[in-house]
Amino acid sequence: MLYVSLSQQSGTMTKTPTKWIIFITGAFIGNNCWDEWKLFFENRGYRCKAPAWPNKIASPEELRNRHPDSAIASNRLNNLTEYFAEFVKAIPEEPILIGHSIGGLIVELLLQRGFGIAGIAIHSFPSAGAIEFNFTLLKALLTPMAFFSSPQKSYMISFKKWKNTIANGMTCEMQKQSFYLFAIPESKLIIRDAFKSAAKINFSKDRPPLLLISGSRDKVIPASLIFANYEKYKSGKSITDYRDFKGRNHLLFKHPSWKDELEFILFWLRSIKIAIANTQ
Repeated sequence: MLYVSLSQQSGTMTKTPTKWIIFITGAFIGNNCWDEWKLFFENRGYRCKAPAWPNKIASPEELRNRHPDSAIASNRLNNLTEYFAEFVKAIPEEPILIGHSIGGLIVELLLQRGFGIAGIAIHSFPSAGAIEFNFTLLKALLTPMAFFSSPQKSYMISFKKWKNTIANGMTCEMQKQSFYLFAIPESKLIIRDAFKSAAKINFSKDRPPLLLISGSRDKVIPASLIFANYEKYKSGKSITDYRDFKGRNHLLFKHPSWKDELEFILFWLRSIKIAIANTQ
């Protein structure tokens, strides 16, 4: 398990313990994916929120039954980032931000604006300008970007694509179960926006500490892209760390060793002195 650190650099942000964690969900997946993660951290004294994206405040099954959904199709990355910025502002103290996939990109966008006391970006979508040509990424996202279909209609990932790119490596039964539990329609425009200026990061800007996590079996966002994104942060002075977990696909929430990530996140938060004491 590769762990690379730029933590020897001295960031300018104040480090102080916090009791709040905000989870930011990625594309194609319902916010119920965080349920076990919330319980893990709540058992250790944290207060946790995992808000649904706008127009997605329903169960995955209900959202699938609504497809095609013009409201979901209208979601844009800029609006989504502002939505989470307003949510963070309403928290009584600066929270830790944890995001997955495009949610990880949103964590990075919020950190550069000074929101949050620290951020963990898990299998995060590379920021605009940091994406090099990558066949795996283009193969995974070309269909949901749907350039030859109406952006006014939502995109629903097929089970075949789910099992081959998101839940790859799992048993067939786990793939079916995870699809039923988590799979939801998505905005085509959100995926397109992730390649545009709405996803641009200023890598040299001072910001709170950031941990980037990748999975070696991720067929949506390969570990090489996340490491390349990490390398871009070397131009800055803020704390930036990288950890690769072997054998993890994009849907790490259902991996048999999912607690390993959580234990490492706690270790990292304590190493930068912003974690509360373990109350178990």
